[in-house]
Amino acid sequence: MKKIGLLVMAYGTPYQKEDIIPYYTAIRHGHRPSDQQIADLTRRYEAIGGSSPLAKLTKEQADALENRLNAIQSDFRFKAYLGLKYIHPFIEDAVLAMRDQGIEEAVSLALAPHYSRFSVQSYIDRAQSKAQEIGNINITSIKSWFEETGFIDFWSRAIRTTFASIPEKEHDTTVVLFTAHSLPEKILKNGDPYPEQIRETAEKLASESGIAHFAQAWQSAGKTGEPWLGPDVLDQIRILHQNEGYRHFIFCPIGFVAEHLEVLYDNDQECRKLVESLGAIYHRPPMPDTDPVFIDALASAVLRACAVKPADSQA
Repeated sequence: MKKIGLLVMAYGTPYQKEDIIPYYTAIRHGHRPSDQQIADLTRRYEAIGGSSPLAKLTKEQADALENRLNAIQSDFRFKAYLGLKYIHPFIEDAVLAMRDQGIEEAVSLALAPHYSRFSVQSYIDRAQSKAQEIGNINITSIKSWFEETGFIDFWSRAIRTTFASIPEKEHDTTVVLFTAHSLPEKILKNGDPYPEQIRETAEKLASESGIAHFAQAWQSAGKTGEPWLGPDVLDQIRILHQNEGYRHFIFCPIGFVAEHLEVLYDNDQECRKLVESLGAIYHRPPMPDTDPVFIDALASAVLRACAVKPADSQA
């Protein structure tokens, strides 16, 4: 049976406190952050327990995807390789590992639903560049998978479950706030599809969930001195509360796929603090992590890239 490499690409996170400086330096393209920046990032990790669960969850997602793919089709044998952007194992290391283990065909998928030339394309470029450098391996890269049925099903189910936990008499004062990682505004000059894909996802989820009130915002913007996409989530919370009088805020970070710093700190601590200071109530459904419905969405995207249909008897 032909073996297909499954290159699962993700941002990465420090494994331990000692990794914070090299990790942050890699993000800054080799420029060491200031002591104040290091202290601030360290403080945020300490606020969520000392380290992010992202490393463990990313590995579990890759393993779950490999297992699911091999369970629902028999044309290929998939083997997952984890490639990270800013910490080991790097994307290039994963491509080398595939080559060294005799992989000639592979599919790459970034654990980010929406495509941007600024973000996902950088993953793809690194994988393709290394593949071309070493030769003897062809990688088919998936650009986005936000339209996958399982992805929409996961979030619409999560929204309905959370909404149902709120007293019916307070549904009219409940708003779902869809968020995604902000990117520099300069991406708009080249017609980057990222903002439109986020908007499409939010509208689709609102429709599928049957919710009446929803809004969109951007979070976790970088501190680079240049303008980033807005409105910022904290500003949006204030606007929604002051102008519409919402008392329940359901946060859905649809641009992310796992519990990690941006969700556990930026949402669960910063956003929660603001919401509660306004006398409102904060809600946040669990993230996709390794939920079977979500893993099926990833598997569907991979099989589509390979033009393989799941075996009916095994689905």
